Amino acid sequence: MTVTDAARESVESALEVTKVDSHLHPEGSFDVADHPVPTGREEVWRFTPLKRLRDLHADADLSGTHVGAEADAPDGVRIESFEADSPLRGSSGFVPVDRVSARVWHEAARRYAVTVPRETELDAPVFIDMRGTGIDEASATHLVLTAEPHSKATVVFRFIGSATLADLTEIVVGDGAQLTVVSIDDWEDDAVHLGHRHAQVGRDATFKHVDVSFGGNVVRHDTTAEYAGPGGSVEMLGMYFADGDTDHGGQHIEHRLFVDHTAPNTRSNVIYKGALQGEGAHTVWIGNVLIRKVAEGIETYEENRNLVLTDGCQADSVPNLEIETGEIEGAGHASATGRFDDEQLFYLRSRGVEEAEARRLVVHGFFNDLIRKIDVPAIEEKLTETVEAELAKNVLKGFPGSVA
Repeated sequence: MTVTDAARESVESALEVTKVDSHLHPEGSFDVADHPVPTGREEVWRFTPLKRLRDLHADADLSGTHVGAEADAPDGVRIESFEADSPLRGSSGFVPVDRVSARVWHEAARRYAVTVPRETELDAPVFIDMRGTGIDEASATHLVLTAEPHSKATVVFRFIGSATLADLTEIVVGDGAQLTVVSIDDWEDDAVHLGHRHAQVGRDATFKHVDVSFGGNVVRHDTTAEYAGPGGSVEMLGMYFADGDTDHGGQHIEHRLFVDHTAPNTRSNVIYKGALQGEGAHTVWIGNVLIRKVAEGIETYEENRNLVLTDGCQADSVPNLEIETGEIEGAGHASATGRFDDEQLFYLRSRGVEEAEARRLVVHGFFNDLIRKIDVPAIEEKLTETVEAELAKNVLKGFPGSVA
């Protein structure tokens, strides 16, 4: 579980990883004092409604225990819990880049380690439910997930209930391992969740991360990945659905991604899709890929698509590429935000499909290709049902201001 500073420096030296100045990935530090309380004027916080975070971004007491873990795992998977005064020192290379993650690393009241042993191939997913039982006290959790070399596993996190939560998940994908992590925010409408996920992908390893955000009042996820050797592959998939006019204000769902190509001949592919409906619904997607000088022969692509279903919504989408070497296979990005495709609706209506059903089919078509990429049948079926339930809230009822 522990990696020494000398070992980390040796790896960095071997890969020639040097410091790169960028406002999108600030220099990290474990010292909380190095991270001032954000004001909202910073580039990395300018989209986030700080006043609705219940002070998680500042100095909220994180000693609450209103969020606990319930696990269902196949034989052979090791699941451990640790005392609050025993900080986990995972080997993911994670270093906090903001005050929230630094405080969680030091102060989390609940800490867990999940390990898939070397050369183990699981025949069923690991399910971990992070259940919240109240919003009055802020909670913090820290989990280290390790897929040891040449293992193969799928781990599903489900965030449910009510909570004010700041969490940190470190993920280590060993050499030659294949790991899929699915994270589902299915909170009640009053939840606030600031999540940090950091993955280190080993030589010739494959990592797929699926991030699904439907529930909660304010959800902000920072997801980062780096490489510990050549040949690694990262796939980040995400889907989200934001509603407006809730009792706690329109939903704010924010995803910030950073893929750091720290080794040659690595791959990354990012696809996120979101839908919005109702007054005050707000989504944010910030994608950033850094291709360092050492990362020759890499290939990367990032894409974000947003479908605006009613008036009164706002979708912010900002893709970024930072390239320090021209010796690459390819790099690109795409971003689009739009309303219903009038031609698709006209085509369906002209063939006798009722308007509500036509809208439903268009939205399902928007999400279905992404859902199929998850490759966890039980999750795929559940997500299809959830999309249907979200649509029933407004669009299929003829929500005022819906796009004709």
